Amino acid sequence: MATDFAVFLRRFLTAHLAGLRGCSPNTVASYRDTFKLLIVFFRDDRAIPPDKLTLDRIDTAAVTGFLNWLEASRHNSTSTRNQRLAAVASFYRWLQSQDPALLACCQNILAIPATRHTQPAVHHLTVEQTRRLLAAPDRSTRQGRRDATLLATLYDTAARVQELADLAVRDIRLQPPALAVLTGKGRKTRHVPLTKNTTALLDAYLTEHGLNKTGHDDHPLFFNQHGSKLNRGGIAWIISKYHAKTADPTLTNADISPHTLRHSKAMHLYEAGIPLPYIRDILGHVDLSTTEIYARASTEAKRRALEAAYTIVTDDPPEWNQDPGLLNWLATL
Repeated sequence: MATDFAVFLRRFLTAHLAGLRGCSPNTVASYRDTFKLLIVFFRDDRAIPPDKLTLDRIDTAAVTGFLNWLEASRHNSTSTRNQRLAAVASFYRWLQSQDPALLACCQNILAIPATRHTQPAVHHLTVEQTRRLLAAPDRSTRQGRRDATLLATLYDTAARVQELADLAVRDIRLQPPALAVLTGKGRKTRHVPLTKNTTALLDAYLTEHGLNKTGHDDHPLFFNQHGSKLNRGGIAWIISKYHAKTADPTLTNADISPHTLRHSKAMHLYEAGIPLPYIRDILGHVDLSTTEIYARASTEAKRRALEAAYTIVTDDPPEWNQDPGLLNWLATL
């Protein structure tokens, strides 16, 4: 017979997350992985097998012990610890409405604070570094043309890697205004404009592969030799391949991932003077505060602000002992 924890967890993952909230498979998998680890923690650290794990065993002390176990035994970062806590909290926030008798226990667990940690720096490429990476594929070959189009689309749309992998032919519009329709977290869609260069690459790519003809609307935009859509690992491998080929010494030791191009596009937009709300919409952020990391990280914007402030002060301030007004004020103290 299933325990109450097993029953509620199944309803949470299926009926609530996948059904009511319409979360993507990747999001559901992330929640699932958190609870897999929680079950492993109780089995290995508390000697409670999965078929004996009930809700009354999962209290504030147990959840705190689980979070500490993640850091100590699995060497998870503070950020990962907080992500696991957020998943557990989401479950107990939902559970409050399912069984009022559990209300007090749920609220105690929801009161567990996240661990504070230093905000990581935003790793991004300069405009010139980005230009060299995007120019690395050999466009005289069929594969090189595909890869050049993929890199340009990834950068131009600032897409998450899964969003790029999920693109179908129907999601690309080449007629003015050219745009890509991205489906992000929570299956929310957004329309991102495409520049002329990326539009030209996509037009040639679709024509070369015969994807601009009728009947191919649902075909993956970027696919492998078997016709299946490229997955996240395949896209990351393509980027690492051209990263290794670039002759730019400033890129040799850089850590470049698909998300690096997303960060780079956002930073370049900010430094070009694009308002943060527009960048938020392009990136698909829910909260503007998430987008503000680019404002905090932009050394170029800070340099321009300092230069602007410096030009205002045209004369050197007088030495303090040559300022009669200041001397008179000091004498009156």
